Amino acid sequence: MNDTPLFLKPVFQERIWGGTALRDSFGYEIPSEITGECWAISAHPNGLSLIENGEFQGKSLKEVWDNHHELFGNYKREKFPLLTKVLDANEDLSVQVHPNDDYANEHENGEYGKTECWYIIDCDQDAELVFGHHVKTKEEVREMIQSGNWERFLRKVPIKPGDFFYVPSGTVHALCKGTLVLETQQSSDTTYRVYDYDRVDDQGSKRELHLEKAMSVINALHVDANIAPKLENREGVAVTTFVQNDFFTVYKWDVNGEATFTQNQSFMLVSIIDGEGTLLKGSEGYTVRKGSNFILPYRYGEFILTGNMKLIVSHP
Repeated sequence: MNDTPLFLKPVFQERIWGGTALRDSFGYEIPSEITGECWAISAHPNGLSLIENGEFQGKSLKEVWDNHHELFGNYKREKFPLLTKVLDANEDLSVQVHPNDDYANEHENGEYGKTECWYIIDCDQDAELVFGHHVKTKEEVREMIQSGNWERFLRKVPIKPGDFFYVPSGTVHALCKGTLVLETQQSSDTTYRVYDYDRVDDQGSKRELHLEKAMSVINALHVDANIAPKLENREGVAVTTFVQNDFFTVYKWDVNGEATFTQNQSFMLVSIIDGEGTLLKGSEGYTVRKGSNFILPYRYGEFILTGNMKLIVSHP
């Protein structure tokens, strides 16, 4: 079992801010013209990925995690720890914040908190996102939100393809219109909306805000995380390590030709975000291309990637 990658069928979520980029860019079959999220690798009950190959074909990732924990190195958490998404922000997302593990466990029925990170796959020229705020105390946070003084409160930063952002719990944030992102996050679906631009859904209703919970968890002072991507050039590949912490390690692999890797973690999550190639291990070969998502299980060991492609890889 440990010699076979787990290829996953993604789950799609329609959102008021979604569009068609998941079809147009990745070739996915999406449910509608407002498809905002591809839950590419997910064992969360709100969107369960199904295994597409091997002896577990048709089973959910959660079922395999629960019943074959040895494939994941008997990893110490009861619930699968990570979730990989691709997000199509065809319109602005709501301004939001996520709780940490302690707050979510207490207030959200044992849910994980949500620390996440974004790799900007593509975006409009002059695109930006909401990332943090300008005030310094909890009292000012409450005052800004209650008065709706968004221009003064929210911090916006310019973005371009290839940028990476680390978004700890407690960070006010929002993707903005014209952005396609791969998100690596804790396996959580808890979001507290702070501001939604007074939009209404197709029923004429505004979406729910969660102001009290949001104001409880927002960091009083925004400080950008001190991360410094590290680049390593090896034969056939450039490896960029974006972040390493207690939640996840996230890399980008730019494969050009043939490169050898070793999977020596409990497990690895892999998403192809550009190009195509082959995954080789022993006599087995798998064609992979933009939009492929898979898990390399515990003790998968040495393998080869060939082709020209860009991958986002993570592990807990």
